[in-house]
Amino acid sequence: MVTTEQLYEIYKKQPIICTDTRAITTGCLFFALKGENFDANTFAAQALADGAAFAIVDNPKIAKSDRYLLVDDVLTALQNLAKHHRKQLNIPVIGLTGSNGKTTTKELIRAVLAEQFKTFATKGNLNNHIGVPLSILSMQSDVEIAVIEMGANHQKEIELLCEIAQPTHGLITNVGMAHLDGFGGFEGVKKGKAELFAYLKTNHGFAFINRNNPYLLEMSSKADLNKVIYYGTEKENTISGKLKHSDPLIEFEWANQSTTYEAKANLTGTYNFENILAAICIGDFFKISAEKINNGLANYFPTNNRSQLTKTENNTVICDFYNANPSSMAAALNNLKALNSTHKTVIIGDMFELGPEAAEQHLLVAQLAQQNQIDQVIFIGKNFYEFKDQFNGDFFATPEAAKEYLINNPIKNSLVLLKGSRGMALEQLLPLI
Repeated sequence: MVTTEQLYEIYKKQPIICTDTRAITTGCLFFALKGENFDANTFAAQALADGAAFAIVDNPKIAKSDRYLLVDDVLTALQNLAKHHRKQLNIPVIGLTGSNGKTTTKELIRAVLAEQFKTFATKGNLNNHIGVPLSILSMQSDVEIAVIEMGANHQKEIELLCEIAQPTHGLITNVGMAHLDGFGGFEGVKKGKAELFAYLKTNHGFAFINRNNPYLLEMSSKADLNKVIYYGTEKENTISGKLKHSDPLIEFEWANQSTTYEAKANLTGTYNFENILAAICIGDFFKISAEKINNGLANYFPTNNRSQLTKTENNTVICDFYNANPSSMAAALNNLKALNSTHKTVIIGDMFELGPEAAEQHLLVAQLAQQNQIDQVIFIGKNFYEFKDQFNGDFFATPEAAKEYLINNPIKNSLVLLKGSRGMALEQLLPLI
């Protein structure tokens, strides 16, 4: 069996990790992970033939030459290798989790920190038990600071990711009605996210906390954190801010202990203001000047279908269809209500991973959409479709059915919110809006 230390010596010479035979690069290390429907041990020979330097496998029958590195469990080997690599990096690592806004906040923090430091940030949504190790192992020795996004859909997952990423600083954006099925309800969500605070307490790390969020205050109090930096709307915080305008893009002012500054961001949605303040707070903590902080924020343009404002030939679209849960859906609907437009349209798709609360949460969102006096509401998905006889609006069981409707009934001159869970694939509707 190959030990972590032996594997690390090989990794230092071959620092490219691959877990997909469709993306093999010459000289990479292929980790033969198992999935629900596949065992990549069976692909190891092909990976080597395609140019991988070594294949890390956990099936002794597969290991037929010294280019196969046998371990007890490939996933554990990957995670342990990442832990070992992280220990060699004497840099600040900001661990970031939350129910909503993780990726946008991560990108805002990256944009601010990159004004002064060689900054690494999680790419895409590589934020789970496989993605975090891959992120850590893609960090090179010249990185000065890192932002690691941590996603979770059950308890103890954040704890595991913290053990791998070993954050020195941490931020929970918020806690909301997300992944209720895996967490076992809202209290389970709070307990799961608070695992980041527990790690910071044990390891004497710093926590950045939004003082306007009572749940975060409660969770940080329970964790008995003693290294806390607060941000929020009140002057008592290390960083405070005031939202001045958000129709459609955000304009605001923020203040540290001595000076107030005016700033702008290329984001829509009042709910993003707290994400912006978090990035400012972290930038200020690491002694980045206000000018550089504002410059980083101004130069960030969302491109990931999260709060992204897009002009089409016929409409203005708020593209927020990367994912959805009841909390983020309510925030998006309330934000649309506050925006000025002569005509507003909502196209919303089902929210996933809600377990026994799915029916109730979809009902509440449908009620909110009706209450917000929106000109046209289109509901998509089997969960929303259950309420087709209870509300005004157009209901479609599938995106395909909605596409046919939009072809025959085009939307024009409207401000459109397009939002739903990733599995609804609502991006297929954008060309028709």
